[in-house]
Amino acid sequence: MNTISFPGLGNFEITMDRIAISFFGINIHWYGIIIATGFLLAVVLALKTAKKYDIDPDKIIDLVLVAAPISIITARLYYVVLNLGYYLERPSEIIMIWRGGLAIYGGLIGALITTFIFCKVNKINPFKLIDFGIPYFILAQAIGRWGNFVNQEAFGSNTSLPWGMTGNLIRQELEKLKNSNFMVDPSLPVHPTFLYESLWNLGAFLILIWYRKRKKLDGEVFFLYMILYGIGRAWIEGLRMDSLMLGSLRFSQVLAIVFAVACSIAFVVLRKKRAAQVLANQEDEPSKYSAVLQKMKEIDESAVNKNDSI
Repeated sequence: MNTISFPGLGNFEITMDRIAISFFGINIHWYGIIIATGFLLAVVLALKTAKKYDIDPDKIIDLVLVAAPISIITARLYYVVLNLGYYLERPSEIIMIWRGGLAIYGGLIGALITTFIFCKVNKINPFKLIDFGIPYFILAQAIGRWGNFVNQEAFGSNTSLPWGMTGNLIRQELEKLKNSNFMVDPSLPVHPTFLYESLWNLGAFLILIWYRKRKKLDGEVFFLYMILYGIGRAWIEGLRMDSLMLGSLRFSQVLAIVFAVACSIAFVVLRKKRAAQVLANQEDEPSKYSAVLQKMKEIDESAVNKNDSI
């Protein structure tokens, strides 16, 4: 059994195991249950609201059946590649996803590639489908982060804030980091960065759901997701002690910043495109009105000329 405590909250303590259920020698981990719960809730909500957005629920099911396993594989590959030295020495652990190690950007990239291919085959507007589904994706992220809580991973540096947390597995990891010349104290609480991201994602979900009804062009909701998630991830990643590193850079932090900036530009371009369309429509209206007036004038002149000839 593992313990998780919050010293600043009256030494509130939780005791729990990573394994939720065991039967016939098979262990079902809380990590998997929590991620599956977030995923299933996202799918249920998508199916429930699909028809309101003129989307075939059967197409959502077809896409999920293909995209879900691919996303899990790409999320794991992303994590393994950025920890290649570790896994080359322990290749048998590559498939042990129940211990953690699913990188969200890897999963997102896999899901997007799969969605674009699926939409091309089925002749569906990919950005319309992505705009519809992306709010549920970040809701699943918000729920899935609690799997990190059970595994005592995705935590930050030491903190004196009242909600700082600690645990037996956290202290073990901090001891390893301390021995690697990191400025950490295993006896002190750490930032619960999993919680920060969960709350941030929940807030982003509410914003995206609100904006989805008000978007002007397809793609806006997706770009807004990338902006909101990128900003939050860049900030939170800077606090974490287990960042995926590429040399001296926190890879996910750099990626979050790049995506947030690129998608901010794309979002602005889309809005300007919409504004140009509205302006063009406004300019067309007078010209159409003028054409009608001109036609009426020609009819009147024709009638006058006819009367004159009589």
